[in-house]
Amino acid sequence: MSDRRARLLARSGVDKAYRLLVNEEDARVCKDISDDACRVVPGNFFLQVLTQFLTKLGDAIANPKTILAWMLSALAAPGVFTAFLVPIRESGSLIPQLIIASYIRLQAIRKWTFVVGCIFQAVAVLAMALVALTLAGTAAGLGLLGALVLFSLARGLCSVASKDVLGKTVPKTRRGRVSGWSEFAAGLVTIGVGAMLLLDPGEPDSMLTYLVLLAVAAGLWLAAAGSYALIREYPGATEGGGNALTEAIRRLDRLRADPPFRRFVIARSLLLCSALSAPFFIMLAHEQTDGALLVLGLFVIADGLASLLSAPFWGRFADISSRRVMVLAGAGAAATGIGLVIAVNLSTALAGSQWLYPLFFFLLAIAHAGVRMGRKTYIVDLAGGNRRTDYVSVSNTVIGVVLLLAGSVGALTTVMPVSGVILILAAMGLIGTWLSARLPEVSG
Repeated sequence: MSDRRARLLARSGVDKAYRLLVNEEDARVCKDISDDACRVVPGNFFLQVLTQFLTKLGDAIANPKTILAWMLSALAAPGVFTAFLVPIRESGSLIPQLIIASYIRLQAIRKWTFVVGCIFQAVAVLAMALVALTLAGTAAGLGLLGALVLFSLARGLCSVASKDVLGKTVPKTRRGRVSGWSEFAAGLVTIGVGAMLLLDPGEPDSMLTYLVLLAVAAGLWLAAAGSYALIREYPGATEGGGNALTEAIRRLDRLRADPPFRRFVIARSLLLCSALSAPFFIMLAHEQTDGALLVLGLFVIADGLASLLSAPFWGRFADISSRRVMVLAGAGAAATGIGLVIAVNLSTALAGSQWLYPLFFFLLAIAHAGVRMGRKTYIVDLAGGNRRTDYVSVSNTVIGVVLLLAGSVGALTTVMPVSGVILILAAMGLIGTWLSARLPEVSG
């Protein structure tokens, strides 16, 4: 068989698989992308699904809320370092994005920015493994946070570039499914990782498990760099790539001049409740059960199972109406927090149950997956052409600042019960849900 015939057969197979996956007769319908990009949508669709699967699985394995937090405890690092894990990981990648966007706007082909970001994330994760192997106590905490800063900055590069490349290579009504199927697959594998952690016979303070996990995560990001490099991206506009600080200030003006975008950023800020509530669920569990059997693997399984069951649904729903996904998921996150507080205060037996908290953590993870899917798809569909990079960078920078400020809500635990903080975050979610319902429809 000739190479040309083999390529044609492979392309035909990819086209058939794409039509089957999007479940529509006319899989070639293209909205908001160029004619050249339209001809290679199936291959680019699957490459982005594969890349997102690899990076999402890497994120699950090197998750600061679970894996890294447990590792710092095993290294006897002071608790203050654990408290900074999530804020640094999230804000470190979000806040600099206005500056990052100016660099990305200069690139007619932007996939290489993502590739570089993946390589730096792999280097950062390997640095974490080196910390686990050589340091302990305060030195380990400082070393891990330093590696996490590098990881977060590289993640910011990937965040801005990936949304722009997605908008250039995959049409509307298909974009949500890229994330949906990748999260489904990553969730499936994550469950296996959690099961292995539950069955791990090693010593609790042994570093071998963490070293293996971090090495695997680094390999996943290197593989993601390779798969993303294969995407066929056509050159885009490069206007607006001037002085980084000047351009950053100019882009922030979009919050004033663009009411729909401003309302989206406010709604997204309030829907952070789905992310901020998770550590307080775990704190409440430890408070009520003295941490009995609430092991690392159980929460990893809950998180993975939530992605496995909900991601394809959220992805397809987001292609129909990303606004309604934000509404439904935001309401779900708020209801989950309120439901947990009611259950804990309703019965002493329920409050002491070992399975109550992982169950509600699972429900919260489903809602959080919906919030993330809805807002990511909404902002890509809201912006057209070269505005997409501006919208993503401005939104993410503002959210990074809000996240740092909202993270201080943890200080309220000194003056009120943990359940009270959960209720405050649930109220945030309800307001965010109401604002999301008032956003304009942009899907379809």
